[in-house]
Amino acid sequence: MGMNATQLIKMANQIGAFFASQPNQEQARTEYAQHLKRQWDPQMRTALYAHLDASGGEGLSEFVLQVLRDLRGQIAPQAAAV
Repeated sequence: MGMNATQLIKMANQIGAFFASQPNQEQARTEYAQHLKRQWDPQMRTALYAHLDASGGEGLSEFVLQVLRDLRGQIAPQAAAV
């Protein structure tokens, strides 16, 4: 895998900032989760959740943390979803 946690955090936060700026927060959360599921390969999502589990999500925005925690079953690759 070519990306480290710092790169993934930066990308997750940048994309999250776009969705967080939307007026309907519930829809924004759903669309952000869908974006990660469609656009990020399973290794990237696995690495992001490994970071979340190991560090509590250090460096991730509050919006991103909330979506990753609340919608894990929709985002995490099947092997990682517990």
